[in-house]
Amino acid sequence: MAARSGSADLPLHGGRVPAWLGQRMTRLGAVISEAIVIEYGRDEFLARLAHPFWFQSFGAVMGMDWHSSGITTSVLGALKRGLSDRGLGLHVCGGRGAHSRKTPGELVAIGERVGFDGAALADASRLVAKVDSAAVQDGFDLYLHGFVVADDGHWVVVQQGMNGDARQARRYHWLSEGLKSFVETPHSAIDGPGQGVIVNLTDARAAAARKGAVDVLADLGPDGVARALGEAEDSQPLLPHLIMPARHDVRAQDIVGRRLRGNLAAAADRGPKDFAALLQVPGVGARTVRALAQVAEIVHGAPYRFSDPARFSVAHGGKDRHPFPVPLKVYDRTISVMKAAVQKARLGATEELDALRRLDTQARRLEAEADGPSVDALFAQERARSHDYGGRSVFGFEPPPQRRSRGG
Repeated sequence: MAARSGSADLPLHGGRVPAWLGQRMTRLGAVISEAIVIEYGRDEFLARLAHPFWFQSFGAVMGMDWHSSGITTSVLGALKRGLSDRGLGLHVCGGRGAHSRKTPGELVAIGERVGFDGAALADASRLVAKVDSAAVQDGFDLYLHGFVVADDGHWVVVQQGMNGDARQARRYHWLSEGLKSFVETPHSAIDGPGQGVIVNLTDARAAAARKGAVDVLADLGPDGVARALGEAEDSQPLLPHLIMPARHDVRAQDIVGRRLRGNLAAAADRGPKDFAALLQVPGVGARTVRALAQVAEIVHGAPYRFSDPARFSVAHGGKDRHPFPVPLKVYDRTISVMKAAVQKARLGATEELDALRRLDTQARRLEAEADGPSVDALFAQERARSHDYGGRSVFGFEPPPQRRSRGG
């Protein structure tokens, strides 16, 4: 059984993910996913995808724009490419536009190959899409449907709708675990800003309304419907609901400072102890360990830790230069470290994954007492060194500081 697990409201952004970033997102997304599966199992990975705050943070740590609707498409695309041949028993179906309509066929084909009931999951895919397009009338038209399924038939759905007039997108998350009904409070989350009056016939408070709609067909009449709606005012437990601002720039208010300082302090404290051999590799240094500290939190962090997705953009920046250009040298070293750790863990050597766990644990221990630069000062430092880190954005590579200053 399954339930909607949460939602997100996001500014609607156009454009494409450049190939240089998309390829790296595929590699980093795959090794992070595998690390989670090794540490916690497939069901936990699916539960992470079903949480809108973690999903947004996952996209941000991979260098996508921290607040935009594009995270949904790019993360699902990266996972579809990256998990296809890793042998984790995880399959990503669907996607944006025409790809979403291929989901039922993909599920049937995978089911025939691995042994689950693909036809039943195809029906589930259609029902989930129908609920968020017809039963929930909130002004958003679905244009993306991603269905992630494990070999045992457990699944998560992430789908997104668009409100073109408001320039907003809304992301809906579903998780098969715990779903009791496709038509009453099935979502694990819905993500997006308020859009005025919303007709949500899946809300538990709408049970009488749903019954009233059926009664209308039996000539109950408008008065009966009105009475039914009036009786449907019970409270519903709130699902995680993420709302991201329309502005591009990352501000101090978007980040829980003590958590960021904990990440930085843990990198400085545990890095030399746990990554001594790594730090002797040319080009790998403290900046890479700082990025790894945030990747470690994506792998190990509890749900409450992801209330500030913007913080995870500090690991690898953003493709639109917010909060700073993507430091490709750091990004590539992060991928190399994670890839090596996962490969060794497959063979039973978990030392490097254990070091990442200690890095995350230390970050939480140091939060209350850690000191460090302000968010604005940290961003300024990153921008000043962007060229040294191989900084790149959709606008190109970052020039050396001298050339940048001569150009005004």
